[in-house]
Amino acid sequence: MTVAAGEQFGAISGIIETVDHGLWLNEMRGIVQIPPEEIRRLTADPNHRVEYRRFDYLDGLPGAPQMSFTNSAAVEASDGRLWFATDNQLAWIDPGHIVRNEMPPPVSVLSIGNERGRHPMSSAVNFSADTRSVEIDYTALSLSMPERVEFRYKLEPADKDWQDVGTRRQAFYTNLGPGRYKFRVIACNNDGVWNETGATLDFSVSPAWFQTAWFRILCLIAGVLLALVIYRLRVRQLARAINASFDERLAERTRMARDLHDTFLQTIQGSKLVADDALDEQSDPIRMRRAIERLSEWLGQATREGRAVLNSLRTSTTETNDLAQALQRATENGTVPHSMAVHFTVNGDPKGMHPIVRDEIYRIGYEAIRNAFVHSSASQLEVALTYGQDLVLRVVDNGVGMDSLVAERGRDGHFGLQGMRERAVRIGGKLTLATSSASGTAIEIVLPGGIIYQKTRPVRRSLRARMRDFVRRIKQGSNLD
Repeated sequence: MTVAAGEQFGAISGIIETVDHGLWLNEMRGIVQIPPEEIRRLTADPNHRVEYRRFDYLDGLPGAPQMSFTNSAAVEASDGRLWFATDNQLAWIDPGHIVRNEMPPPVSVLSIGNERGRHPMSSAVNFSADTRSVEIDYTALSLSMPERVEFRYKLEPADKDWQDVGTRRQAFYTNLGPGRYKFRVIACNNDGVWNETGATLDFSVSPAWFQTAWFRILCLIAGVLLALVIYRLRVRQLARAINASFDERLAERTRMARDLHDTFLQTIQGSKLVADDALDEQSDPIRMRRAIERLSEWLGQATREGRAVLNSLRTSTTETNDLAQALQRATENGTVPHSMAVHFTVNGDPKGMHPIVRDEIYRIGYEAIRNAFVHSSASQLEVALTYGQDLVLRVVDNGVGMDSLVAERGRDGHFGLQGMRERAVRIGGKLTLATSSASGTAIEIVLPGGIIYQKTRPVRRSLRARMRDFVRRIKQGSNLD
């Protein structure tokens, strides 16, 4: 059998079963009594941990139990007494007249201290932040058999469960964090009667400067500021990258415009000179024919050069440099169905932005307006351009809506919706499309103002001009003197 303390019995030289079916053992460490109810529990559950009582020299046992393996060292007499052989003399116990100590021992905490010394118990105990270890002394009063008093203690909230420490009368804790603690200790007497109330002691450990609430708040504020700085730096980085891309595209357009001027327009100018030369000699048919043939060649060359340049260029809002006017012209271009009423609104003050951004927003809005004209069968179309912290463009109709697959993937062979989404991604915007047969179609693009709006920078004067002003102020001061 396994006993409650988790240990095993040692060598046994005698076993007595009493009339109440309890057991008495002459065990190598003393006389052991196992109550009958424990035997019944063990019979029902082989894993039951048996509670028992031991009698040894503290109870008056003369010597150690005799370990004889040829004869039983325990006998029950006819009067009910139990006789046990020891290595000194015989000893007897009367099971019917065993006195049990029913008085729970009073418990008290004696002292508490750390590596610097002990603290008085009369005042609140507070340890400094650099405390590494705490030692608590406690005891319990038992006049009959103090050597058998056992203890359990728990430190709240450091310990989750009670700690069985046997007869030890000291508790040790190391590396306690800052906070308030309650130490609780209970004890039982020699017959296992527990004082469940026990004794308590409250103490605290002060936090270090880096463990205080204000330090955590400062760390939180610093973390938020750091995240904000990183976010702003990231926004600036994205803005620089997008502006660099826009500048590159604008430079490409400028180059193509220059090519248009240097090739196509010069060819047209040359064609005009050929035509003027032919008109000067209208009476000579041969010369006229040659001039017309030459003019045809020049015009063919102009067509080829113009197509090569114009294929890479499209209508841009940069001609008027006004996004709102360009979108309003798109709603008044003569293709509006007669049954549709168009409402165009501008909210907020217009803000400057890169020409490429204006161009891409215009193309997205133009495609959305054109789709509403052609496919929506709507009676109303609302176009709203909002200048705020972010730039928002909404195109909403009350038409028949579109199929969910078309809204997600676009029509086969058509690239309108796909092109709108690609343009939005290219300039760092977010395009959303909501459609239903009951409410029509709503297209919205939102662009972060911190990226697309151009910031005006103060004009910085040259170092030479600033030095000149500094010298002038010195001379004025000396003249006043």
